[in-house]
Amino acid sequence: MGKALILTDGKAGHENQSKALAVALGFDYVLVGVQFKSKFAKALSYLSDFFSIRSKAFFRLSENVLSLSGIDVVIGTGSGTFYAVKVVSEIIAKPSAVVLYPRGYRTASFSCVLAPVFDRPKKAPNVIEIPANLVVNDESFYKAGVENFLLRHTPKKDSVAVVVGGPNKCSQMSAEWMRRMLEKVFEENKGKEFWVTTSRRTPDDVERVVESFPFDYKLIYSREKFNPIPAFVHLAKKMYVTAESTGMLSESCTFGSAEVEVLDNLLAGNHKFRRFVDMLKEGGYVGSSRKIDLTEISARAKKLLAKNTKM
Repeated sequence: MGKALILTDGKAGHENQSKALAVALGFDYVLVGVQFKSKFAKALSYLSDFFSIRSKAFFRLSENVLSLSGIDVVIGTGSGTFYAVKVVSEIIAKPSAVVLYPRGYRTASFSCVLAPVFDRPKKAPNVIEIPANLVVNDESFYKAGVENFLLRHTPKKDSVAVVVGGPNKCSQMSAEWMRRMLEKVFEENKGKEFWVTTSRRTPDDVERVVESFPFDYKLIYSREKFNPIPAFVHLAKKMYVTAESTGMLSESCTFGSAEVEVLDNLLAGNHKFRRFVDMLKEGGYVGSSRKIDLTEISARAKKLLAKNTKM
């Protein structure tokens, strides 16, 4: 097994996508933190990259990467890592791979770019468009998640799972909207077993509405921190996910066998959340049990990386 050096900005969503890419490539990985020294330093990194100048002076690493052995590729996700990935990959003479479209940086100098379609990436030989966020395919994680869920609840019928997120700048979530959505879910799935989980972003009044419905399994995040999502993904026959929950939608459309439906709470406008949901629908991942093929994506990434190394 090869090894990936993941440069992480400390954001869980970014770090997990980098891990997902490493795992999809068949690599073990080591994490090294990266941080720009200032906002001005980050701004200078864009200008420097435009002139193909690579300098360690703009950022800090949590450890000396030259002390690491057996590295095959440098990976990063998010704007806080893109420039450092270029610099470090050049220092250790290994290929670079980034997740999310590195807008503002010279894309051609990355070995491989995995860009969600909703980021509207420019077409290029080294750019692979992906339909959703990358999710780690960790069999032991899902196995443990299912086992822990079954200790709490024993399913008796085919199940319908509901995943409730919360409002953000591009979405809203009111108690009345939640009531209408849950009435619809129960009406469409008579005779099934119903599961639900809220999240740290779910408003209190929305949680109260969720509590008022006769779910067979109910996880209210404000009172209990157990994560039932791995079990929902692998055991449910159908999953309803609020539209702003891009991570949960990505996971539901990648793993398991459940049919996925979207509870649309998005505001009007051509924002990335709307593009994300629309493109999942266009790809046939919503309203069906079709899943995203990580095998095909990783195979294309391996070919691009192989052009830059003797992997």
